[in-house]
Amino acid sequence: MAYANAKFAVALCDRCGFEYKLLSLKKEWNGLKTCSECFEPKHPQLEPHRAPSDPEALYDPRPSNDLEVGEGFVFVRDSNIFKGNNMNPSIVGQNFILSEMTASVGAVTITT
Repeated sequence: MAYANAKFAVALCDRCGFEYKLLSLKKEWNGLKTCSECFEPKHPQLEPHRAPSDPEALYDPRPSNDLEVGEGFVFVRDSNIFKGNNMNPSIVGQNFILSEMTASVGAVTITT
């Protein structure tokens, strides 16, 4: 459907009621057509705030699964390394292997 050219059309401002050219009126966020003096932009508080969600997991993680139980590196704190702001522990270059460990807490006896 074709519309007429609104070159000579006049309309009333929905706020002040004065007559203006239709093309000079601005449409507000609430649907009102107002003149430039009555125009009020939408207040930012009326827009819902969408807080970004916190990331919970890595995308497509690739953990190292070639180490057996108890196998790894020893981290030591060397007093010579901690001078200034360098707080990185050094790694002892040898790989070590621990045997499996077991422990027990104790026994519970219930008497009536």
